Amino acid sequence: MKLAIVTAFPPSKVTLNEYAYHLVKQFRQNENITELVLLTDKTEGKKDITFTEAGCKITIKECWSFNSYKNLFSVTKAINNTKPDAVLFNLQFMKFGDKKIAAALGLMLPLVCKLKNIPNIVLLHNILEEVDLESAGFTSNKLMQKIYGVIGTILTKLILQADIVAVTIQKYVHSLEYKYYAPNVELIPHGTFEIPAEPDYTLPKGPLQIMTFGKFGTYKKVEGMIEAVELVRERTGLDLEIVIAGTDNPNVPGYLARVKEDYKHVSQIRFTGYVEEEVVPKIFKESAVVIFPYTSTTGSSGVLHQAGSYGKAVVMPDLGDLALLVKDEGYKGEFFEPTNTESLANAIEAIVTNEEYRLDLAETNFKAATAYPMSEIANMYIEHFYKIMDKKSIKPAVWSV
Repeated sequence: MKLAIVTAFPPSKVTLNEYAYHLVKQFRQNENITELVLLTDKTEGKKDITFTEAGCKITIKECWSFNSYKNLFSVTKAINNTKPDAVLFNLQFMKFGDKKIAAALGLMLPLVCKLKNIPNIVLLHNILEEVDLESAGFTSNKLMQKIYGVIGTILTKLILQADIVAVTIQKYVHSLEYKYYAPNVELIPHGTFEIPAEPDYTLPKGPLQIMTFGKFGTYKKVEGMIEAVELVRERTGLDLEIVIAGTDNPNVPGYLARVKEDYKHVSQIRFTGYVEEEVVPKIFKESAVVIFPYTSTTGSSGVLHQAGSYGKAVVMPDLGDLALLVKDEGYKGEFFEPTNTESLANAIEAIVTNEEYRLDLAETNFKAATAYPMSEIANMYIEHFYKIMDKKSIKPAVWSV
């Protein structure tokens, strides 16, 4: 099968680029894929396809740009030129832009594939029905929230024109089936990027590292985490280092610089900046606890799956999708009330003062993460593509499933 994937891809800073990297890594090793065509956003640096494992040919077509009104046409042209057997879209609602028209035009691409009778699947990482628009940084205006709701309904109907819409959380399946009567929604778990050998769960000598990882400033804010760690230091006298790994959310430029200035009086706090792919394992492995200082959630958490794959104890807000993931996929952590510094401090303290409990959480999360390796997720997509082709009476380049 010659498979095209419409996605952002490293070194892109557009959302979901890292997820695409790991999905591509597994697709190219699958015997059913003869060629991967990456229909990516344009970047200054070359795309990172320096995989060491044996795999199929990868063709890169940089054919779209964030907030461009031409994406619908440029991606369609690339599909026409490359002639894939099937197309996978790695999407969320603001994938093609944060301007409404640009975003909407890009989300019409699954409909284009349908009209061309090209088997296609949309991997939809979030749905607007489950997003708190104010906490997620979209808008606090009630009228605008209603307008976003209407726009979101229209965009969702466009996306549902795909042969299959894959979502990562069971609740999303129920929501789409209930509101849109959608018969083509499937649950395919997020998956875990890398499955290393089971760690020994020991920590490096020195301070216990309390780490958070991501893009910050909208619904991911670090002030409460910093203040919570200070509280735990005062109560316990433990040697704790705060590690803030990542960058500003593109919608909130300068956020971390302001935090760094506001909390310059706090000792042992480290801002790593952008974390290169090869440094990610070190950041996680050295951490005692991974914190999710979220006030809202917008989909399945890649960071939670990463934390699990490295055998880490986690502290999570008791809300939305993270709580669902714990229930559905078997993760385990300490919960806290969002925006409540005291509650967050209590959760951190429960782990850092109890080594046996930390190890129990770490081992449980590793087992949960290893249940869904990305290789298995890639297989799920391939199986669905073959079912679509069978239904359409289309024979791909290689039919071996």
